[in-house]
Amino acid sequence: MGSALKKRISQEKGLELSIIIVNYNVKYFLEQCLCSLQAALTNIESEVFVIDNGSTDGSKEYLTNKFTWVNFSWLPENIGFGKANNLALQKATGNYILFLNPDTILPEDCLKHCLQYMNAHPQTGALGVRMIDGSGKFLKESKRMLPTARVSFYKISGLAALFPHSKKMAAYYAGHLPEKEINETDILAGAFMMCSRKAIDLTHGFDEDFFMYGEDVDLSYRIQKAGLKNIYFADTSIIHFKGESTQRFSKEYVNRFYEAMQLFSKKHFAEAGKNKPLSAAIEFARITSHVKRLLRKGFIISRTKPTDTAVVSTQPEFSRIIHILKNASNPVLIKGRIAFGDNDVEAQIGNIKNIDKVIKANQLKQIVFAAETIGFKKIIILIENIKKPVVFLFHAAGSHSIVGSTKKNGQGITIF
Repeated sequence: MGSALKKRISQEKGLELSIIIVNYNVKYFLEQCLCSLQAALTNIESEVFVIDNGSTDGSKEYLTNKFTWVNFSWLPENIGFGKANNLALQKATGNYILFLNPDTILPEDCLKHCLQYMNAHPQTGALGVRMIDGSGKFLKESKRMLPTARVSFYKISGLAALFPHSKKMAAYYAGHLPEKEINETDILAGAFMMCSRKAIDLTHGFDEDFFMYGEDVDLSYRIQKAGLKNIYFADTSIIHFKGESTQRFSKEYVNRFYEAMQLFSKKHFAEAGKNKPLSAAIEFARITSHVKRLLRKGFIISRTKPTDTAVVSTQPEFSRIIHILKNASNPVLIKGRIAFGDNDVEAQIGNIKNIDKVIKANQLKQIVFAAETIGFKKIIILIENIKKPVVFLFHAAGSHSIVGSTKKNGQGITIF
């Protein structure tokens, strides 16, 4: 770690919160993230850094003038996730540091609740939150235990899936810890990882030997070894679309992920002689993942039939969203607008109070949520409770795009 970073992290306390986001070719997801973040930062003294890792999708031209309150850094090439985060860490002055992925959406009260918890529990070194994917399903990687050889074997062998709540067999995803309870855990996800200034002082940030994956596992473990706690905070939920910068189960993803796991094994378990069984388990998992990747290639579905779609919004929002939906790569058939308030009597096809009935009656396959009036907190609650299988799309206030994801292992949907 460079001397500049060590000097910075030892300085006196500054703002309450510094947020660091590393972007790589996901400008529309980042747009939604920043719009939700702006609302979540209300009344919080903060600063936001976006480090762009050499994007080629026009991120700079699209985002710079739109988010003038963000500190952008535009790198000429991809230097890796950890190294990019550490560059921003040199400038960060917050009492707390939030490492945040660009393909996330935050509810309005998320950061307030996280900061309140960390202020009340000074032994917390890092805090992660309950995450759901774009279809409203809980993401098990929100909480994990240390991936030892035994823990990894139970996951790879399928025993963890057979006994999902076993403390022993389902330890990889901390299956014994209730999804909706706050608990101490070993490993937190780098998609949302809020660290105390003390934790940063002790660990000096990410290990730059990890290029893209494994940095969060390594940092979580080092925070624990420094005597601080990692907390799974279940009192707030965020959306994490996943699979945007790199498609899971691509050849690149599989190789880089398991190379990172081998690096973690060698770094932390070699001296104790425990890395050989873990290394063997990681290599077996790598081979298995390549097999799954090849099998998945035969299941790509293309859609040309118009998708029956409704929009949850006010009338002004509805007009703006219809204009954006005209640019969808897959044709969209607009069935109408769904109201979310009792006073909204102009909605054509119903109210969110009876949204499952509305979906069934109109044979809806897709719903767009406008966050300007309803807010992301209510949207997140809604998508977790809708029983009918539909695709969810999201449009933040002030954005010019719509995003969503139907699968956690591949790139999502962008309409602009």
